[in-house]
Amino acid sequence: MESLNHTPQTSTKPEIPKKRAIIGPGLLVAATGVGAGDLVAALVAGTNYGLVFVWAILVGAVLKFVLNEGVGRWHLATGTTILDGWKRMGKWATGYFGIYIVIWGFVYGAAVASSCALAMTAMFPQLPLWGWAVINSLAGFALVWQGKFRAFENVMNVLVGVMFVTVVGSAVIVLPELGGVIPTAVPSLPEGSLLYALGLIGGVGGSITLASYGYWLQEKKWQGLGFVRAVRYDSGIAYLVTALFTVSLLILGAALLYGTDATIEGEKGLVDFAAILGNELSPAFRWVFLIGFWAASFTSLLGVLNGVSYLFADFVHTVRNTGIEKRHLSGTKAYKFYVFWLTFPPMLLHFFGKPVGLILVYGALGSLFMPFLAFTLLYLLNRKALVPDAKVRNHWLSNLFLLLNLLLFAVLAVNELKGLFD
Repeated sequence: MESLNHTPQTSTKPEIPKKRAIIGPGLLVAATGVGAGDLVAALVAGTNYGLVFVWAILVGAVLKFVLNEGVGRWHLATGTTILDGWKRMGKWATGYFGIYIVIWGFVYGAAVASSCALAMTAMFPQLPLWGWAVINSLAGFALVWQGKFRAFENVMNVLVGVMFVTVVGSAVIVLPELGGVIPTAVPSLPEGSLLYALGLIGGVGGSITLASYGYWLQEKKWQGLGFVRAVRYDSGIAYLVTALFTVSLLILGAALLYGTDATIEGEKGLVDFAAILGNELSPAFRWVFLIGFWAASFTSLLGVLNGVSYLFADFVHTVRNTGIEKRHLSGTKAYKFYVFWLTFPPMLLHFFGKPVGLILVYGALGSLFMPFLAFTLLYLLNRKALVPDAKVRNHWLSNLFLLLNLLLFAVLAVNELKGLFD
């Protein structure tokens, strides 16, 4: 077993990664974190406010970078996983996470498959929505079930390229249409938009999948303090890509819909927007956008199937003290159970509809994960007993941004809980 008293890796001659390998698993975080919800939020922001909220996306990317870098730094500095850290914090931490991950996985499995299916149904209406949802779920299951990281990584990298070319390329094409919208680019906070802006900041780039980053580092064999700088670089690339992708969606909404009576509502609105894009540019761009929409949704499905299944397997074996090496988690029954849990039970929701009560509980519980993660990193990465090397512990700037994360997501959590009882 990897002991919780594992000595931090403080070798005087740490292994330094080769430059060609420095861009690593951060792209998996970026691809997983950008889903249909991010597309909708950015399009709505551009449609309603023009370019006003570009600043919010950039701030959100910086805050998520801090969380992602903190997770990676903990793994490298201690040689243990985030689950080991939560165990150190007490049974309440692992207990909360265990409840959360079971409820979250059941509903998310249905939601992300539905997002994939919306894009596929728009392109190929011969099959109903539930049919495409099942097909996408089974395709993701087949790619992830065996726990083969290299195959998963290769597919994800290809889909990142597809997302980049289709969505960012479309934004470049519509740049000439921004002439009258450029004056809205001045950062501001329109009256009554505070919670909206906070939601946009908080929605940039993933939630629970941030905690999966350490396992992907493990698969890439990024271990020891020699990789701390590489992790910072890698996380920076990840959230630069995330910000660029999200700003591209905002530009599309601002260029084509700002100042009109058009509205984007929910994920169905993405299909409507694809039609608008086809009418404004050419029919080919409808397909281009729908392909990008599907790629964003399917990478989220794959990333969660792989990354969050590591978290669940680590949770099970940490609680049971089974002694399994963390690098073997993808071959465990717990890992395979969670891949199954994300795929097959949620299919019931495609046939019978999504129970409103479960959705509300999922939303409220899920809103508490991000402040929990921020608090975790504030607690663990400031303790000399856990991270003896002062150069790797949090400095004042890291603590400031983690505190901002904690406050931001606490406000959003309270707002979500308030909505649950209204």
